Amino acid sequence: MKIPAHIVIVDDDADVLTSARLFLKQHFQTLSTSEDPSSLNQLLTKSKVDLVLLDMNFRKGRNDGAEGLYWLKHILEISAQTQVVMMTAYGEVELAVQAIKKGAFDFVLKPWTNEKLLSTLSNALRLAQEKAKVEVYRSSNKQWEDNAGLAQEELLSRSPAMQLVLETLKKVASTDANILLLGENGTGKSVLSLAIHRMSQRHENPFVTVDLGAVAPNLFESELFGHKKGSFTDASDDKAGRFETADKGTLFLDEIGNLDLSLQSKLLHVLQSKELRRVGENSSKKVDVRLVCATNSPLHDWVHTQRFRQDLLYRINTVEITVPPLRQRKEDIPFLARRFFDRFRKKYLKEDLKLSFNAIDALCDYHWPGNIRELEHCLERAVILASTKEVRAGDLGLKVGQNGKEPPGLNLEEMEKHLVQKAMDKNAGNISKAAKDLGLTRAALYRRLEKYEL
Repeated sequence: MKIPAHIVIVDDDADVLTSARLFLKQHFQTLSTSEDPSSLNQLLTKSKVDLVLLDMNFRKGRNDGAEGLYWLKHILEISAQTQVVMMTAYGEVELAVQAIKKGAFDFVLKPWTNEKLLSTLSNALRLAQEKAKVEVYRSSNKQWEDNAGLAQEELLSRSPAMQLVLETLKKVASTDANILLLGENGTGKSVLSLAIHRMSQRHENPFVTVDLGAVAPNLFESELFGHKKGSFTDASDDKAGRFETADKGTLFLDEIGNLDLSLQSKLLHVLQSKELRRVGENSSKKVDVRLVCATNSPLHDWVHTQRFRQDLLYRINTVEITVPPLRQRKEDIPFLARRFFDRFRKKYLKEDLKLSFNAIDALCDYHWPGNIRELEHCLERAVILASTKEVRAGDLGLKVGQNGKEPPGLNLEEMEKHLVQKAMDKNAGNISKAAKDLGLTRAALYRRLEKYEL
């Protein structure tokens, strides 16, 4: 089967081009040849070129390699993902080494042996594929991070409960220990898993995520371990699974509690042996992944009811971290709310929009059964629907009685006491500022503070 790649061969010797084309067309899907290196401009801009096989010299009597080095630099400036292999005569090896220092993958000596040429080009393409794969995951990680609204350096908290979580996370992130994140849906387990990867020794390698709740049982092995072409009806090509893709990096298995008992043993085998076998293959492959799992399911209880394997639980929870729900870390709500609000103001081109203090108060009073995810959606909705220059409490769509507490009564004194306390808290006890917010004189505020023993 031909390798799906576009190879461009550039040499001023027509015989060299013919020889290379006749051999390489047996192994690669697309070949282009040229005697003039200036044609590279058009080739590189009009189509995706995976590899250029480039001569070091083009003009008769010149053997200083200057032209080859010039075009090497030019190729890498136009298409940084394109690999370049230099062709050189025996006496020009030092020039070829200089080219490698400037970004070429390797060089081949003319006249070459076909085996050596094929091996060099195949290795160059393999490297290009690995680099492209890493870039894809870096890009997707950055996008996920931006969408989550929490970059690693902003994983801060005023909540004592969350501070303990972050301290533990920072201690274990640099190790290779498997981590199990427990907590309700929407508490930020996915964001924390990415933070673990970014603070680990594996941060330059892929971060791969799998939502096990979305993987059909009959596709589990193919999705995680890969498959060989023809191993089942829809297997039209060889495919690497998520474990292989995450090799040397981090694999995040979300919703691991949704994994069927019959499939837990297959996952356990790979974790124990650190080897996997693609569906339809007889040989095994070594894999090196750091595992982070997350669930809102009571796995320890499920072990007792034989719904979850105890030995698998031991494998995935070398360190176990419980992420507190948002209602237990209300000190973080103002910070999170402003982060989300600022992001959505920019996204929806409403940068003049403001979030009022009474809206922040309402957010802090709400119970948040959907946790951070619900807070994010609430602020996005408020920004989209905003018809004035300020989002106030009534614009948030938080219905009375949805906060998990009894709806407030209509006792005027209780309401006044509540408002005075809020004003004092907001202004850190500053009497003048609190009185101004309430529309009272300092003396009137003092009387109320004394009345309500605040």
